[in-house]
Amino acid sequence: MNAQRPADESGVRVLVVDDDCELCGLLADYLRPLGFWVEAEHRGNAGLERALAEPWAAVILDIMLPDMDGLEVLRRLRRESDVPVLMLTARGEEADRIVGLELGADDYLPKTFSTRELLARLRAVIRRARSAAHNHVEAAAPVEYRVGELRISPETRRAWLNDQPLDLTPVEFDILAYLAQAPGRVRSRDQILAAVAGRDWEAFDRSVDVHICNLRRKLGDDSRRPRYIRTLRSAGYMLVDPAIEEAP
Repeated sequence: MNAQRPADESGVRVLVVDDDCELCGLLADYLRPLGFWVEAEHRGNAGLERALAEPWAAVILDIMLPDMDGLEVLRRLRRESDVPVLMLTARGEEADRIVGLELGADDYLPKTFSTRELLARLRAVIRRARSAAHNHVEAAAPVEYRVGELRISPETRRAWLNDQPLDLTPVEFDILAYLAQAPGRVRSRDQILAAVAGRDWEAFDRSVDVHICNLRRKLGDDSRRPRYIRTLRSAGYMLVDPAIEEAP
């Protein structure tokens, strides 16, 4: 375990789980002057235990780890924690990114990243998590969105379909709640990303599509004829009330 702390031991606490000691050191050296308190673990089991044992603003998690790969770490972490997770992929393969997102990663980054891009994405996932926590605590009055048999509570960050709770990842919930703010209104991919992740959409970035696919599955939607989340080709997505859409 390597600890890289600011002199006053304060700052935004970030855990890096990566077996590349040199990379961990470089990240700590880069982030520390920017107000981050960076600590590192180099094995999957140790990283999981540390992530669950202490409060963190975010976890930067590599997929390729000794003794337990990063995807398994993420799977177990999500059983107990909603801490924002930024996945690192050495190969940058789409399959790794999609599996990570399905398991609840908040964002991903190939290891060819620039430090500026990592900083932007790290700040984005932390900002989104803090905003969600603030809204949960500071909401002046309970608000729920209702679309058909779908009920969404931003205050408690829970959603139900036909009064049955939906098991959503933090990002899936944020996307669903964003679409539910304006049923029947088309939201583009870049609008969705800007609203829930705080970053601009990149042409190769299919993360929104992956999350929408997962949401449809959990809503029981047929991807060929979805009832709740409709796709408008080249435009984006919108949430609709099936009863209204199917009315004669």
